[in-house]
Amino acid sequence: MGLVNWERRGRPAAGVAVLLAGVAGIALSAQSASAQQSTQPAGQQTDQSKKAEQEKAAPAGATLLDKILVLSRIGETAIQSLASASHLDQEQLDRRMATTPNEMLFGVPGVAAQADARRVSTSVNIRGLQDFGRVAVIVDGARQDFQRSDHGTQSTFYIDPELIKSVDVIRGPVANTYGSGAIGGVVFFDTKDAADFLKTEETWGASVTGRYESNGKGWTTSATGAYRLNENWDVLGNIVYRDYGDYKDGGGDTVKGTGFDVLSGMLKTSIRPTENSELKLGWVGSSDGWNEISRGVPANDVDLKSNAFTARYNITDENKSWLDLHINASYNKTNLDLTTLVPQPRYNPSTGQAIILPAGSQSNFDIGTTGIDIWNTSRFETGAVAHELTYGGDWVGDDVKTDGSTGGDSFYTPSGKRNVSGAYIQDKLTWDWLEVISGLRYDSYSLKDSTHETSGDRLSPRITVGVSPFQSAGLDGLQFYGTYAEGYRSPSLTETLISGLHPAGVTFPFLPNPNLRPETGKTTEFGVNYKQNDILEPGDAFRLKAAYFHNDVDDYIGLNDEVAIGTNGCRFIPGLPIIGTPGGYYIPACAQYQNFANAKIQGFELEGVYEAGWGYAGLSASIINGHTTSYEGVRADLSTIPSSQVTAQLGLRFLEDKLTVGGEVQYNGKPKGNPIADDYTLVNAFVSYQATENFKIDFRADNLFDVKYANPLNVVPATNPSAQPTFAAYEPGITLKLAATMRFGG
Repeated sequence: MGLVNWERRGRPAAGVAVLLAGVAGIALSAQSASAQQSTQPAGQQTDQSKKAEQEKAAPAGATLLDKILVLSRIGETAIQSLASASHLDQEQLDRRMATTPNEMLFGVPGVAAQADARRVSTSVNIRGLQDFGRVAVIVDGARQDFQRSDHGTQSTFYIDPELIKSVDVIRGPVANTYGSGAIGGVVFFDTKDAADFLKTEETWGASVTGRYESNGKGWTTSATGAYRLNENWDVLGNIVYRDYGDYKDGGGDTVKGTGFDVLSGMLKTSIRPTENSELKLGWVGSSDGWNEISRGVPANDVDLKSNAFTARYNITDENKSWLDLHINASYNKTNLDLTTLVPQPRYNPSTGQAIILPAGSQSNFDIGTTGIDIWNTSRFETGAVAHELTYGGDWVGDDVKTDGSTGGDSFYTPSGKRNVSGAYIQDKLTWDWLEVISGLRYDSYSLKDSTHETSGDRLSPRITVGVSPFQSAGLDGLQFYGTYAEGYRSPSLTETLISGLHPAGVTFPFLPNPNLRPETGKTTEFGVNYKQNDILEPGDAFRLKAAYFHNDVDDYIGLNDEVAIGTNGCRFIPGLPIIGTPGGYYIPACAQYQNFANAKIQGFELEGVYEAGWGYAGLSASIINGHTTSYEGVRADLSTIPSSQVTAQLGLRFLEDKLTVGGEVQYNGKPKGNPIADDYTLVNAFVSYQATENFKIDFRADNLFDVKYANPLNVVPATNPSAQPTFAAYEPGITLKLAATMRFGG
């Protein structure tokens, strides 16, 4: 299924080593080739060169807010944007030593990640919104729309942190120029480039990294190779293998089902056909495996294959201010095969009769996502007012195919097709101390299966006003802004079409709802940006972003599992006993995704960093509360509200910046209304030592005080109505990580 189909379990260590050495060998073989000097053509203004110029102009090390956002349509840095935006660069990601995607997002305000026990399977939550496309997760321009119905995480993505060079986050529906449905925001993962990996004078380069983690006894091996064919063409490949056992939580208990093995790879080339244009072609693939636990024993073997193909082209000409054209095309295919390891008591999803699902039964989830995104920015002036007019359109198509044994899990993720598309226009006006951004987006969608079809469309406006009222020293970097923006999310296939009986434990009918209305997010935000250089010593820098937001989501879609018999098509099924069915009992009620009148979410976010030659200090915080209100006026706490957080970071540099020592402290507050979560504080520490130009050692200690804690988003409802809910998994206890990287080049 797909390009990546590597076998993992039982692979001899020598075989893995051969695979990893392969990529490095490609680059190392270039030693025999004639040396070539890399030069950037004069006047070239591709995305990559513009980014490099802006980063050179930024104060060294002010990495949190001064680097240009990859997903910015108008070439802004986070500190320049009149929105809640964050950027994580390669240096910050290296300090994280992330094993899974959720570790990359540590400390980003307003952002939480949910993984349950399936550590490589990640769902991103922004400002209390997640799943079914509310947060657009994009890897190199490819939308990640995989979804599997289950307790816990619903919409997940799979990317190895070792392949990533930067992460950009935009919070709120101001991100609606990046695709339909992102009423929560956008997370953009940008993979490594040869131009970033190779030094200016190098034709080829390669690196090999080995890493060990104490908790779960995990091993990671990674190899990267890059080659510059000429000054306008380069290529990079990377391969990663991870093998991890079950970890222990802070109480010393082994958390079953948290082990995994992953074989990931990428291949990426950048071609500059003219001095003003660039084409990036890429492939990212992974083969992941893990076991799912039921009743304390491995119940399912999960095998996942993921392949994403991307093409990104842009052309920019300094002599043609109207031309800054971008064309992105992608195809992302994810296939998950689930095989039962032991016989399981289940219910026939059609008849409701008790059955035994035999060992070896399979369920298949096959989701293909095709996307295209085109936009252009024209820059011009009318009098004293400068304009950046951005206009474009996008289309994403999901093709979902699921099948498997009777009573298998695939029955509850319906097959079907969904198309979402949109077009937009946005103008940024700048005059002296005033900035105004006005925009309008049109969205439409259609989805269907063999028996249902539905569609809809809407116009969504945005208006932002920013002022920089002060000119005096110390205040000239202060900017205030206010925003009103709307976003539009169409129902997903699962929300609309899910049908059948709950498979195990207790059973009740799921009802389809082809009459679901799309969600409309309406966000008001007030924020402040502040930047200042040379504050305490020459060359230092201070950056700060803070914002208050209020998001009102009309027609919010949620699962109502208390639909009374006789309403909405819910009926009692004759012949099903209420008590005594093997493995559970029947509940005389139905579950259905329904519209609530609205969901209201409000909160405060802060992100700041001080950077100087001796090191850096950072602080981020987010406070979030939210609830839903039914059409009958019943108010309930929103279950997807994450912990409120405060994260402090400190790093010190020694030995002419070869040695960096630092740490992080993060306080997490219990979300309002969460039935079992609690407050907790995490302390992490790290050391990075660049021993030579080509040899680096990294050490990190996560959860240094071995705190036993759980992600509040991982609450699993009790199967017995009289019982208390539980956590899907407690998070890892103290984890020590040690890595060494050797680099070659010439």
